[in-house]
Amino acid sequence: MSAVSSSVMPGTGAHQVPRVLSVPRVLSIAGTDPTGGAGIQADLKAIAANGGYGMAVVTALVAQNTRGVRDIHTPPPEFLAAQLDAVSDDVEIDAVKIGMLFDAPHIAVVADWLAATRPPYVVLDPVMVATSGDRLLDPAAQDALRALVRHVDLVTPNLPELAVLVGEPVAPTWPDALRQAADLSTAHDVAVLVKGGHLDGPDSPDALVHTSRGVLVELVAPRVATRNVHGTGCSLSAAVAALRPQADGWEPAVRRAKAWLTESIAAADDLQVGRGSGPVSHFAGLWRRGQAVPPTPDDVAARWWQEVADVRSGIDDLAFIRGLVDGTLDEAAFAWYIAQDALYLRDYSRVLATASALAPTPAEQQFWSRGANSAIATELGLHAGFLPPGAVFDAHPGPATTGYLNHLLATAARGSYYELVAALLPCFWIYADLGSRLVHHATPGHPYAAWLSTYGDEAFAESNRQAIGIVTARAAGADVAARERMRAAFVASARHELAFFAAPLERGV
Repeated sequence: MSAVSSSVMPGTGAHQVPRVLSVPRVLSIAGTDPTGGAGIQADLKAIAANGGYGMAVVTALVAQNTRGVRDIHTPPPEFLAAQLDAVSDDVEIDAVKIGMLFDAPHIAVVADWLAATRPPYVVLDPVMVATSGDRLLDPAAQDALRALVRHVDLVTPNLPELAVLVGEPVAPTWPDALRQAADLSTAHDVAVLVKGGHLDGPDSPDALVHTSRGVLVELVAPRVATRNVHGTGCSLSAAVAALRPQADGWEPAVRRAKAWLTESIAAADDLQVGRGSGPVSHFAGLWRRGQAVPPTPDDVAARWWQEVADVRSGIDDLAFIRGLVDGTLDEAAFAWYIAQDALYLRDYSRVLATASALAPTPAEQQFWSRGANSAIATELGLHAGFLPPGAVFDAHPGPATTGYLNHLLATAARGSYYELVAALLPCFWIYADLGSRLVHHATPGHPYAAWLSTYGDEAFAESNRQAIGIVTARAAGADVAARERMRAAFVASARHELAFFAAPLERGV
């Protein structure tokens, strides 16, 4: 039983296909930006940064820089059609991102091509106005752009673009924006990623809305204090298009894309490109830690939990666990286990106290401190009930106990908070997972009901959820090398858990 779950929003188009790709082939259909911050140039960077292979079909040649648009040249619609056919005749396309289309004839070409080729995932960024305020869509083409929405799976408007699509004034508040997004979703049966960057306030809210599927996911990130936001809309929509074939739904794709864009905006000032509103730093993550797309805490949790799947199944298959479940476990074996666990908890509480001392925030300091206190006051109180009076710490530690404690104590001695909490996590997570299933066997008269009930307790389950949240958040924000050390510490502790559970019967009692 996994303690990790993810919300999945199915694809919205009838042409969706149930596949997850490691390197999707993503086509951008958009205009150009010679300075590289927006348009197709930004799309190709965003696609690459998010694990895709980028392709590009040009709708318009735009003479612009970070300070504004100087001129626009649109090749004939027939040439746009020729470009699209050249790509789709030869390459299997896994996702499409649509940006600047400029006028109704070019929009019609794209609509016809979509109807003929039916790509698996289509994201429309309804580009109308550049960051500089220059128009990138002929006002006469607004109706054609509204009609194009029905051909796509996800549309990503900012507030002014959303207002045009629903034919209303710009939403003055975030609730008004959510209502407009719901109206657009209902009208076209399309997912809408509405972007609240135009609102004032310390946070930058976005929301993923799909009314026919009952989906409303709000995503909030702290607003980054920078003027360098040129091309953020282009980049976000291209990132989502690249991530959707790699994800189990639009929601995880959007979450990862927003995390990546937030990081890219935060590093934008480092680029020093142009004298106006400069571009975001698309590869900031790659340059900083060797990984462009930062994992989310949920990503870390899922990967680590899957990595110890063999450990978890091995624990479930142990004769010791089976005997606990049906009550046939030899009392001497259980007493030996309890005595070893008491020895373990004595030093485990000290390691928890070390984690509290190293914790970088008061909340984390308090969490690990409460755990240290609980290990002594609550857990050892339970253990004392199974052991002779005054004999809680009288046992000689077995090899499994010594090995596990040496691992934790050595990790604590190295002084890395990140590694230490990763090493502590399996004692929460594996016990909570096991307890959530064993507690149902704690029936009246069961000889080990008290032990089974303790680890299936909701208070322990909540502590486990908090521990998972703390550790995976730290791992997600770490660089690649630090995250790998955390993963190794976590896996090592999980394997010590298996050895610890196996020891009572393997020693021959």
